[in-house]
Amino acid sequence: MLLKKKHKKTVTQVNRDKSPPSVWGDILYLVSKLLMVGFVLATLYFFVFGLLRYNDDGMKPALKDGDLVVYYRLDKRYSIGDLLVYSYKGKERVARVIATEGSTIDINENGLIINGSPQQEQDIYKETLLYKEGATFPMKVPAGQLFVLG
Repeated sequence: MLLKKKHKKTVTQVNRDKSPPSVWGDILYLVSKLLMVGFVLATLYFFVFGLLRYNDDGMKPALKDGDLVVYYRLDKRYSIGDLLVYSYKGKERVARVIATEGSTIDINENGLIINGSPQQEQDIYKETLLYKEGATFPMKVPAGQLFVLG
């Protein structure tokens, strides 16, 4: 039977086999890690989450002028009362979902009426004015759409 001799390395031999750590190697490693973290954060920001500085007072008391809004882009299942961020004419806006598809909306001098029921809100701080052009009321919310105010 033939046995192999094991070659044992001493501590000094082990240290001689490795090259000394390189400063440039460490810098390259750090830069690659920072780039990976930046890529993950950019992906999350542009595709999953969004940030918006709210500069209006139309959503008081839920949002105040200057608030920072963090929102989730992937969920498209909205319920009445949810806040959502949408883009209109290249500007991001925040609004509250008032009605979903199939609901009948009427806005007149008596206020907001949804499906024949007048809506009472205690957090209204200024008068809601009718648009001079655009939607005519009463209207039925089309399938796949929402009615928002904000």
